[in-house]
Amino acid sequence: MNKTIVVAKWEYLEKVKSKAFLLGLFITPVLMVTMGVLPTIFATQEDRETKVIGLIDLTGLVAATFSERLEKNYTLTDGVPNYVVKTLATGKGVSLEEEVGKADEKVLDGELEGYSIIQTGEESDYVLEYRSKNVGDFRISSRMEETLKTIMTERKLASLGLDLSLMKQLGVRVSVKTVKLSASGETEESGFTKVFFTAYVFLMMLFFLIITSGQLLVRSVLEEKSNRIVEILVSSCSPTELMAGKVLGLSGLAFTQTGFWTLIGIGISAQLGVDLVDLEQALLLIVYFVLGYLFYAAVFIGVGSPVTTEQEAQQITSYLVIVLILPIVIALPAIQNPDATWLKVLTYVPPLTPTVMALRISILMPSVWEIIATIVLLMFSTYAAMWAAGRVFRVAILATGKRPSVAEILRWVRTG
Repeated sequence: MNKTIVVAKWEYLEKVKSKAFLLGLFITPVLMVTMGVLPTIFATQEDRETKVIGLIDLTGLVAATFSERLEKNYTLTDGVPNYVVKTLATGKGVSLEEEVGKADEKVLDGELEGYSIIQTGEESDYVLEYRSKNVGDFRISSRMEETLKTIMTERKLASLGLDLSLMKQLGVRVSVKTVKLSASGETEESGFTKVFFTAYVFLMMLFFLIITSGQLLVRSVLEEKSNRIVEILVSSCSPTELMAGKVLGLSGLAFTQTGFWTLIGIGISAQLGVDLVDLEQALLLIVYFVLGYLFYAAVFIGVGSPVTTEQEAQQITSYLVIVLILPIVIALPAIQNPDATWLKVLTYVPPLTPTVMALRISILMPSVWEIIATIVLLMFSTYAAMWAAGRVFRVAILATGKRPSVAEILRWVRTG
């Protein structure tokens, strides 16, 4: 045990003093916030210049009003219209094919940002088709849709002999407030942003720690194998003590990072008066965080110790990254439907257990038996992964030549 602590202390002190670690302490939180906030800022950022939109009105009913409303209702910060509508053709006798050809040329030449075609539909009252080189700006199409709906609603009211001013009077503004209920009957004001941000922070912290620490584990072993230092090390301590020391040392490094980031988060949330997570959730998230990290540390050192080149190490870690990205991909559908069967099934897949349970705990607290079952499963999986990694590590650190096959590695696990 003394030799294990010596190895752990050396691994920890060597890495904690490095410039890469110190930079990562500050850069990683910035990256996490940037990845979470910047996309929203860019998505909601208003235009800075007026866009010219063409219009082909095959109904012959809305062209003038449509242009006026769109230019009046949507303006830039300086009061200039956000959109200027240029009517290209109007009326039922318009040759659609001919007008579309002309409009396409204007869009491709940059004369128009895009253009809309308004016509009657079979399954709906009206069809609004927007054509442009860039259809990713969903605000244009949604604003035109809203404008067309308003105009046609007013026309229907007028045809029924109703006062158009009633439309404004009938409008109702509703403020939505969501309140989260707990099993004990307690209530807590919550919303999508808080739930998503809590789960997102946990996933991203675990993702960054596993990737950085896992790569450090693999590269540390690879470097010692390449320099033949490992032969000297195993003459002073056993392979098991060496592996345990590396895992403990780099785990301490990872938890140092986590503690620092947590203090930053607590400071920011206290400054803003925001309570991101309650104590019960925090304790459970810590348990899954620690077990999940140790599980992946064992996986990294188990699959990484047989590699012989830097290219192989990068290839191995890239495969593990795919598994880590999956919970981030399913975060949104999981928040919308936390009781889905497929989500509960993923809970019992050990590589996904810590991250999927973090999602479920942040959204809707699972039952007590599910929490106990997943913690026991994760503890057993971590122990099994450590045991298997130890057997592979004992043989792999002294193996040279070509990379061993999967069958050879399995034989090491069985007979190591």
